[in-house]
Formats: sequence, structure tokens, C-alpha cells
Amino acid sequence: MATDQERMSAVDAAWLRMDRQSNLMMIIGVWILDEPLDFASLRRVIAERFMKFGRFRCRPVDDLGGARWVCDHDFDLDAHVLRVALPAPAGKQELEALVSDLSGMQLDGRRPLWQFQLVENYATGAAVIMRIHHCYADGIALSRVFLSLTDAERDAEAASPPATAPRRRAQGSGKDGLRGIPGAALVQHALDGGADWLGRLADMARHPDHAGDLARHAFGTGLELLKVAALRDEPDVSLRGPLGSHKLAAWAEPLPLHEARTIAHALGCTINDVLMAAAAGAVGAYLREQGDDTQGLVLRAAVPVNLRDPSEAEALGNRFGLVFLDLPVGIRDPIARVQAVAAAMAGLKSSYQPLLTLGLMGALGILGDQAERLAIDLLSRKATLVASNVPGPRTAVYVAGRRIAQLMFWVPQSGHIGLGLSILSYNGQVQFGLIADRKRVPDPTSIAARFAGEFESIVLATLLGPYLASAR
Repeated sequence: MATDQERMSAVDAAWLRMDRQSNLMMIIGVWILDEPLDFASLRRVIAERFMKFGRFRCRPVDDLGGARWVCDHDFDLDAHVLRVALPAPAGKQELEALVSDLSGMQLDGRRPLWQFQLVENYATGAAVIMRIHHCYADGIALSRVFLSLTDAERDAEAASPPATAPRRRAQGSGKDGLRGIPGAALVQHALDGGADWLGRLADMARHPDHAGDLARHAFGTGLELLKVAALRDEPDVSLRGPLGSHKLAAWAEPLPLHEARTIAHALGCTINDVLMAAAAGAVGAYLREQGDDTQGLVLRAAVPVNLRDPSEAEALGNRFGLVFLDLPVGIRDPIARVQAVAAAMAGLKSSYQPLLTLGLMGALGILGDQAERLAIDLLSRKATLVASNVPGPRTAVYVAGRRIAQLMFWVPQSGHIGLGLSILSYNGQVQFGLIADRKRVPDPTSIAARFAGEFESIVLATLLGPYLASAR
């Protein structure tokens, strides 16, 4: 950074102030390696590659002077890259317990808010746990940071550039740059000469620092806020209620991505539709076990949507909005559940909820703590869980010459939401993860363990469908 201090964007400031003891705004990642990893090698990778991003030498400060990034002149890498050992037998259960403990532990506010921990004795290899405050970057930006720490080949660390994330089809500037963004049809209307307030929403998608302008456009703001406010509050199920200060993390064994792709093609939907339907099935089965009546039950998930301009793909900061997706957890028929999820997804493709929520975060970053708390409480009544889906590398990657076998991540929940689902694709596999408030889900493995079965039920129903139809 050119100076010791830099003003924080309004959107990032909103995420900084969103911390509650029941919901800390930390993004957590876990990398499982199938070989031991030398601590000095990991430390060198962090020093040479992670620290290239100047912001990670800064700590966020929010006081009467406003929210800003302040350079840490006493920066000590040893306070951010640590080593730890699991108790015997040092397997999955012990690693989940450590991740759970760390997810409820605040980062040291006297230092930059991020930390890596090397678990040196996990199974037959090692694991790395990363924690970073959400105000630094969103999941898409952090996935690219992660890729910069890795190599595409085992022995490539010194000889080749770091691996790069898979890039989607290039998008142009101007009008073409908005393709693929939810609400693009409405934004396109603005760019073609429609209402000025919609044009400003389009500008917010490209430039989150302008997001505070939303507060000065009462018509557009009020219209979308009325739509969101009109959404019914979530039903009273065991997943909702008072939150504590202890999180529990769990994950399922990875599933083959090619099966999800084949089923999506057969059903005429997206891979995401199939995976979200499997997740909805797992949640529904868990609720029935808890005694909840799921007949006709639909729960809403807050789903992050990337609004990052392609020209700013490598930038840090937060560039995403949210949509509220209906999850038909009460539908037991797997095909009908996939179709319901696909229909709900299709209904959101013309929504500009993501643009509004991005702008709302910017406005709240300006208006302050009380307004932010009220708005977050309102929004968290409209969803029971946060569900995110991030595409990872298509082939295996290596850190310090060691192959990463599995990747997991969890994004934070906000307000009164006590459950987070994550889906990540990596090296031809799909990884399903879960993080939950212990008061709401005392044993999240009971949900995670159901994911594979729900996925297989979709596969079997798709394969057997024609035979069952002909037998009727």
C-alpha cells in the first residue's frame, strides 16, 4: 500500500461490523494432503505468495475516524502461521473437532485478521486450516488467492507459475460485461436508456465502492426492499431458534462430479440444481428425524452470487450479492425435488436481488451499526441457512510439492441464521460441507452423512425412471 492507512470500502466495512459472538464473520478453509507437509515449506509459501497481497499486512480498524485498513508495522508472520497436532487417533473426527473449535474463536484484533494452522499429524498426511475475516475478501477472491499458493505439478514450485483458477468464457466490457449476472435483463434495460436508478445498480455491480449511492435512490431501494420484506418469515423448525457461541463443522466424503453432470444432462437442469436438491433432501431427512413435520415444507437459503467484474477478477474485497432460494425439503421424491429446485433457480435468473443486497451492504457500511443490525435481523428472518457453491480447480494441485487430496470451505452465517452448507468441486469430485450452531444442530455429521444417500437416490431415480414408467 502507498500509505499507512487506506479507507475501507463501504461494503467491506459492513462485513467488518457484522461480527456477533454467535456468528463470527470468518471464512474457513481446510486442505487435506495425502502426504506430510514440512512447516518451513508452508511458511515459505505463505511468505512468498500470500504476502504478495499487501492487504494481508493490514488490520481493519473501525473507530470515530471510520473504517480503514491500517498497516501493521509490527507484523510477525509467526503469529499467523502456526503448527498444531491432533490427539490420537488423529483422524477425521479429531480434525472436525479442531475446525469446530477454531470456527468459534475470534481472530486477534491487534493483528491482521487471518491465520493458517498446519496440522502435522492428520491421518497419513497433513491438513491446513485457513481462517480469514470476511471483510478482506469474498469466496471467489479467496479461491484465487488460494490458487496462487499452489502449483499444477508436484515439482513445479520453483519452475512454473502458480496454478490458476478455471476461467469462465471471457466477458467484454460495457453491456457484454453484465452477461450472466442475475438481473442482467433489467440492468440491460437501464443501459439501453431505461430508468436512471437501474443504471446506478449496474454501476454498483461493477464498482462496489459506489454502492452507498443506493441510499440516495429511494425508489429503487424501496421497491426491492418491499419485495424482500414481503417474503414470509421462515417457519418454526428445529434449525431456527436462539444461537450459542459454539460452532460444529462436518463434511461428507467426496462424490464423483461426472455423475452429477450426467444426471443434470439427463434431467435437463444444471449440476447445481442436482447438488442443491441432494442437500435439500439431506436437510429434510434430518428434520423428520428430529420430529419436525416436513409435509409441504419449504425452507429458504441465502445464496451468494458473484458480481465481480471480469476485469477485477484478481482484486480482493467483497463483490457479491445474495438471492433467497426456496429449498423444497419436504419433497421426498428425488426427481420432483430436483425439478422444484430447478424451477426456483430459474425464477431467480431475472431477479436483481444480488444487485440490491450488494448495494444494501454498501449503504449499511455508511449508515452505521444500528441500521446494519436492524437490516441483518430482518434479512436473517427470511432464510434458515446460507448455501454456497464455489468451483475449484479441475485437476489436482500441490502446495509446497504436496498433493491436496480434498478441499473444504465454510462461509459465515449472519444474524439469526445457524446453518451453513457449502459445495465445492475439485479434481473431478464434489465436496459437501456443513457448519452449524451447536444449539440448533448438536450433531451436524447426521446431516452430512445423508448427502451421499440423497445424491444416489437422484441417480437411481433418473436411471430407473424409464423402466418404472413403462411398468405402469
